Amino acid sequence: MLLRYRLHRSGLRGGLTVRAVTLDRPGGPEVLRVRDLARPRLRGGWALIRVMALGLNRSELFTRRGLSPGVSLPRVLGIECAGVVEESSDPGFPVGAAVAAAMGGMGRQFDGSYAQYALLPAAQLLRLDSALPWTTLGALPESYLTAHGSLEALRLRPGHRLLIRAATSSVGTAALALAAGRNVEIAATTRDPRKADALRALGADHVILDAGAGIRDAVRAVWSDGADRVLDLVGGAAVLDSLAALSAGGSVCNSGILSDTWTIPGFEPLEDIPSGATLTTFSSSEINRGGWAQGALDGIVRAVESGDCPVAVDRIFRLQDMADAHRYMEANRAIGKVVAVVHHP
Repeated sequence: MLLRYRLHRSGLRGGLTVRAVTLDRPGGPEVLRVRDLARPRLRGGWALIRVMALGLNRSELFTRRGLSPGVSLPRVLGIECAGVVEESSDPGFPVGAAVAAAMGGMGRQFDGSYAQYALLPAAQLLRLDSALPWTTLGALPESYLTAHGSLEALRLRPGHRLLIRAATSSVGTAALALAAGRNVEIAATTRDPRKADALRALGADHVILDAGAGIRDAVRAVWSDGADRVLDLVGGAAVLDSLAALSAGGSVCNSGILSDTWTIPGFEPLEDIPSGATLTTFSSSEINRGGWAQGALDGIVRAVESGDCPVAVDRIFRLQDMADAHRYMEANRAIGKVVAVVHHP
């Protein structure tokens, strides 16, 4: 049975406390602590969001380990959420409106979504107009908008042959779901052969097992002249392997660092980028820039509602079980998104 958290009065400043998961010091999952904090006070240009559900992200594992620069502790982690406006200083987001948010400093520069309530800049809120379950909506903001932006950066077009590396990750399954309706041929990689059937069910035409020794030959066994587009979510040295798997004039977009490696060792552009090919990136920090995210999220929600875009929610945790959720993610057991649900009185 899911726990219903109590919002209760106390002697803390503001008179109300809320349940949150805090990081006081870097370490393993056990350092995440469930505690009562003073409910955030509204200030100009911000809105208080009653968090209903949130997606977990590997960047939160990095922050927990102490690997995210510029993060001061203690901190409430969580870089995305879906919920309801509880208090607002912006008439564009009235009380009771359903919203989503991602990135923009959440869980890093200021407290994020591992809590019953999150105080967020109104400028980064995205409207939600849907009867989809909160656990589905909570899985969308970071992963699906990152996948959408990555496919746009690749200039993916009908007829292309698309390779998605680390396709069982949350962004990988989102990209697979979004690309499957674009009349493209898709190859998806995984290190675990037990996940192959799940990738095919999500729309992969081919599944390639990535044993870590390079996939160029395996890709060319599927497409003799290589992939037209590669979405690389592994990062590090894998990007060089992705470039080697390209067809003439192809493109690689690196949008993740699941290898935990921020740089490409020994990268020599003149040698490693095939003539006429392109190497680009997409960072989820772009979600709050350029004003494109609202329209993109609207389209994603409509596609999910119609059944054209499946959402791979692998497992749902409770807020107080966030340490177990981190252990689950670190074990690489998920196919798609890990979500946490927050219940209110």
